[in-house]
Amino acid sequence: MRTRLAAGIAVLVVLSQTVPASAAGPLKSVTNRYVGSAVAAQHLTAEADYKKVLTREFDSVTPENEMKWGVVEAVRGQYDWSGADEIVKYAKKTGKSVRGHTLVWHSQLPDWVDDLEAAELRDVVKDHIRTEAGRYRGKIRAWDVVNEAFNEDGTRRPTVFQEKLGDRYIADAFRWAHAADPRAKLYINDYNVEGLNPKSDAVYELVKSLKRQGVPIHGVGIQAHLSLMYGFPAGVKENIARFAALGLDVAITEADVRIPLPVTPEKLEAQADYFEQVWDACHSVRRCVEFTTWGFTDRHSWVPDVFPGEGAACLFDENLRPKPAYTRLNS
Repeated sequence: MRTRLAAGIAVLVVLSQTVPASAAGPLKSVTNRYVGSAVAAQHLTAEADYKKVLTREFDSVTPENEMKWGVVEAVRGQYDWSGADEIVKYAKKTGKSVRGHTLVWHSQLPDWVDDLEAAELRDVVKDHIRTEAGRYRGKIRAWDVVNEAFNEDGTRRPTVFQEKLGDRYIADAFRWAHAADPRAKLYINDYNVEGLNPKSDAVYELVKSLKRQGVPIHGVGIQAHLSLMYGFPAGVKENIARFAALGLDVAITEADVRIPLPVTPEKLEAQADYFEQVWDACHSVRRCVEFTTWGFTDRHSWVPDVFPGEGAACLFDENLRPKPAYTRLNS
């Protein structure tokens, strides 16, 4: 997931306001899947209404940035676990599971990693995985071990890991993560792999190969960053089903639906259609075990900063009022 380190559109919040809930109950109560959201530690601390809705609606949390390499070890050998620890502590206190995000990713990567030669890079990646996954051993339900490893045409993305370590780096990363935390479910995660296309085909062939090799991979993460500017992806249910048929779990890991601005009632209903189709596709396959959104409120969405002219991508608006998409999922 591409997201800024400093989240937020500045919004004045009246913390004493009443935050409405669905008559059907919280979202986590209407499904037997994990229902999660990406979370920023700073908002948990600073915004009581944000924390209230998160606690009420979801039973899983994903640190938005706090577990990424560029945050936890921006300077080699100097670790900052403060944000990650805060989210893990919150999850334990409120009875939520944690999705760890992410151990190996080419983005939000410290510059010093790019400068390493191959042999040293391999040792450093191994140490990073063992250090981070080991720190949270037994506290993380699932890890996005390798994130965004493919191009749109299904070729390997030429990251520093691919270019210097070759194809084997993915299998190695999963083995190291499993050694560090044998109980955690380990996923490969990517965007634009919702439907049947060359990129999802490449992920499918990779996980088949990894399983044949005995690599401890347990699931495929489908990010589901969608936009009303494009048609809904074709073959989502079939795609989820084929991964499940390999003996893997599937998770929707970062769902949101961007709206071309300005927002209108018609666009909100179209957004609800997209969310509902992903939700239904997940629920159509038993091994689709999780539906997580990339943030739950437009107050802190990454979308406006990265996609100018688009926004309002979440289930709740800036004032934490549920939108038609939320109501649709909760009906």
